[in-house]
Amino acid sequence: MSTILAIESSCDETSAAVISNGKICSNIVATQVIHQKYGGVVPELASRAHQQHIVPVVEKALLDAKVSKKDLNAIAFTRGPGLLGALLVGASFAKAFALGLNIPLIEVNHMQAHVLAHFIEDPTPSFPFLCLTVSGGHTQIVLVRSPLDMEIIGETQDDAVGEAFDKTAKLLNLPYPGGPLVDKRAQEGNPLAYNFPLSEMPGLNYSFSGIKTSILYFLQGKTKTNPQFVEENIADICASVQHTLIKMLLQKLRKAARQTGISDIAIAGGVSANSGLRKSLLELGEKERWNVFIPRFEYCTDNAAMIAMASHFKFEQADFCEQTVSPLPRMAF
Repeated sequence: MSTILAIESSCDETSAAVISNGKICSNIVATQVIHQKYGGVVPELASRAHQQHIVPVVEKALLDAKVSKKDLNAIAFTRGPGLLGALLVGASFAKAFALGLNIPLIEVNHMQAHVLAHFIEDPTPSFPFLCLTVSGGHTQIVLVRSPLDMEIIGETQDDAVGEAFDKTAKLLNLPYPGGPLVDKRAQEGNPLAYNFPLSEMPGLNYSFSGIKTSILYFLQGKTKTNPQFVEENIADICASVQHTLIKMLLQKLRKAARQTGISDIAIAGGVSANSGLRKSLLELGEKERWNVFIPRFEYCTDNAAMIAMASHFKFEQADFCEQTVSPLPRMAF
């Protein structure tokens, strides 16, 4: 029996959730809109916003869960990876709260928590399964043997796929956050209108730096002869870029599934909210006879429910940390 308060503050969402005996009782997320006018997350502003949001967000999470702080058995928090200043806010609050209540402290790896978001709701994948974890900063194929036993078997060697989406949006003068807007425009366009090169990497690894460069040169060339090219063809451009990125992602995922013989396949992370990726994965899953698992949109982006679920498994193993623990912006998997 356990009731845990979990805190997520790795980037630009301040979130708190309560989990009781493996069931999520509340999940509150405060999104920071201040970054929109800068075209990306400003670390210092993110840290200040976390400081403003964390107390009301935690209060609301406890209230919605109908839980008193005296009912808590542990406090969990994101240790990394993420922005150092942002992580410090969540970690400091969690450490102080746990110390004040004299209860255990649980550190959570943000990327592992994305994988374990699949256990928030039924149906859940069976072990072992593969999880394609895709976000603004990470692109990984993870072999998940158990909740606390995961191995990265393929990952990007340079930029993450989320960066490729965001860079494309910036080149098309779409406002931040651009990834969802590329997805929205892509639904209206022809995915085969323009061809972009597929990067080839050994094994199960990825590379997305080349496609970003090719998109830049493509747009520069087209706008030289027609300054209105982007405005007139934005839906087709978005659809073609998205089609290429998804193709790259799924080719390696299919290769990993065939190499390992695993048929339970999941996706996680912010980019897993992309409608084109979700649709394409389901279609590929039918062809390959996979059992495909896709979390609800609210559990794809950064949230404390996934931190809470990870902490639940760690609590069962009494996997606690000391008060001397520090955030790790580049925390290893």
